Amino acid sequence: MPGQGKRVAFITIGQSPREDVLPEMLAQIGGGIEPVEVGLLDGVSRDDIEHLAPTGDGYRLVSRLRDGSEVVIAKEWAERRLQEVIEELDGNGFDLIVLLCTGSFPHQRSRTLLVEAGRVVDHLVDALSEDGRVVGVMLPNARQVGAYERSSTGQAPTVATHASPYTDGRFSDAVNELKDADLIVMHCMGYDAAMKAEVAGLSGKPVLLSRGLVAAAVQQLI
Repeated sequence: MPGQGKRVAFITIGQSPREDVLPEMLAQIGGGIEPVEVGLLDGVSRDDIEHLAPTGDGYRLVSRLRDGSEVVIAKEWAERRLQEVIEELDGNGFDLIVLLCTGSFPHQRSRTLLVEAGRVVDHLVDALSEDGRVVGVMLPNARQVGAYERSSTGQAPTVATHASPYTDGRFSDAVNELKDADLIVMHCMGYDAAMKAEVAGLSGKPVLLSRGLVAAAVQQLI
């Protein structure tokens, strides 16, 4: 069977295992891979995690701990730790490394083929907005909305709002705030298929799910 036995490392910026993410992705990817999960916060105590929160207007990343609770960490720390984890995985026989975070990490380097969720999602957003369509972007944290930056060749503005996949469930409000968008991108790997269906039903618009886009890329690469 083509792709049989491919070893794929999945990195979350929270704690592994991501029982809320990976099973749904693996069902879409299909068989033929050996998945290994790694979390940037694996082995980090709750007290230490609290000290990783961003200060002031620092860029924040949202993820999930093993117990299901939401965590917000500073991007600067995540970038440093992510590169360490990538270096630990490099040379260990993985065919692919997949980053389960749609944040922007432009400085990461990997000898192993690296699938960065943020790049996959944002380049598709660019392609879809090239003809002037307005793209609505749903982010997990209110403080991310103003800081959301995307290198875009698209011709239309991007409208952003927030709804956490872990805590607040404000999808109805978020959809209303994206009423002028032509399509909606759920820009966090924490959003699942049920949430996508809810947003599509509330909005009546096409909806793209980040984990679905990344899973499709992995399926092609293995």
